[in-house]
Amino acid sequence: MDYVSIDLWAANLEPVVPDLKSWLAKLEARVAQTAARGGHMLVLPEFACAQWLGFAPADMPKSDTLGWLFECGETALDAIAAMSATYGVSILAGTIPFPTETVDGDTPYFNRAWLLTPDGVRHSQDKLSLTPLEEQGAGGVTVHGKSINVIEWNGLRIAMIICLDSEFTDLWSRLGMLDLDLVIIPAKTDMITGYNRVFSCARARAIELQTVVCVLGAVGVPFGLASTDTGVGGASVFTPCDVGVSLDGIHAALAPQTAAMMTDHVLAAVDIPVGACRRLRNGHAEAEVCPALWDAGHLTVNDPASPEPVT
Repeated sequence: MDYVSIDLWAANLEPVVPDLKSWLAKLEARVAQTAARGGHMLVLPEFACAQWLGFAPADMPKSDTLGWLFECGETALDAIAAMSATYGVSILAGTIPFPTETVDGDTPYFNRAWLLTPDGVRHSQDKLSLTPLEEQGAGGVTVHGKSINVIEWNGLRIAMIICLDSEFTDLWSRLGMLDLDLVIIPAKTDMITGYNRVFSCARARAIELQTVVCVLGAVGVPFGLASTDTGVGGASVFTPCDVGVSLDGIHAALAPQTAAMMTDHVLAAVDIPVGACRRLRNGHAEAEVCPALWDAGHLTVNDPASPEPVT
């Protein structure tokens, strides 16, 4: 596959939905639109499932939040798998808490992204690094993921990297050795600073790895006040900056959206040139520079604070 078309839904999490059935119906309408446009995938942001809290039991202890979202997610994922098969569209369903081994009587949860494909396969990726809010565990204990999962999808090699994970260069140095055609970053950032960190890093990674990076963030927060809260979302598809692909490295973009804007947009990224990026990355087309192939391991660091050179 030389070109792929992906819809990125910067979902607004502010509106309250009455039940899971209503939420799934809204999602199905988006999937149908993606199919009608000839899209191959619809992507939801990190913790899109947080909107389910609008119909959570009123007396549910806050500490049970992750467990309740997981239980809803088991029902939702079955329905989303059926949608994927019906419409022939792969669906990256954002992230949903997923339990791991119980420790000292407590059940910790991964923040797990799911990609469901029309052939019935479910691919997953756990968030590798956690925000302070996740580590504090008010709604339950969240733990770090332990692996990078490479997914074979439509003849492409892809990976899912979740929000904060986009900011760590050591992770991306590992990803750079995997010949990835596409990296998708579902995110949820509470302020414009977080949005700028995640999206700026995503753009740099596309240049560094000579691959396509899609990044997506939700708008607003559940139970928020749209006029005052700081949830900022948006969507972008970044590519290498090279005359053989793109002059600015931006294939498609949706500007930052604040909760006060009350938006709920889908960025339809059509004909993303994954094939051209692959040829650049693998030396089958002339590239201006090849940053992903450069290794700094041979360098010596001369630092006045260190008595000996560091190699």
